[in-house]
Amino acid sequence: MARPAHPRKEIEAAVAHAESLGWTVKLSNGHAWGRMKCPCHTREGCQVSIWSTPRNPEAHAMQLRRAVDRCDCRPT
Repeated sequence: MARPAHPRKEIEAAVAHAESLGWTVKLSNGHAWGRMKCPCHTREGCQVSIWSTPRNPEAHAMQLRRAVDRCDCRPT
């Protein structure tokens, strides 16, 4: 089953970018819309919260992309 899209297009684009690089997205309840985990799947792996209603969606999307691009587990 496909995950639902994030309501903000900027954040959805950042999440889709992460998924294309092997990151997994797990939806959650509460303040965070979900959580992204890097392809390492270890304790040392990266993990980033995706906020449901950030104050500045463009800045949050940029933070998500930066976390994905700086991950050490990223394939080169």
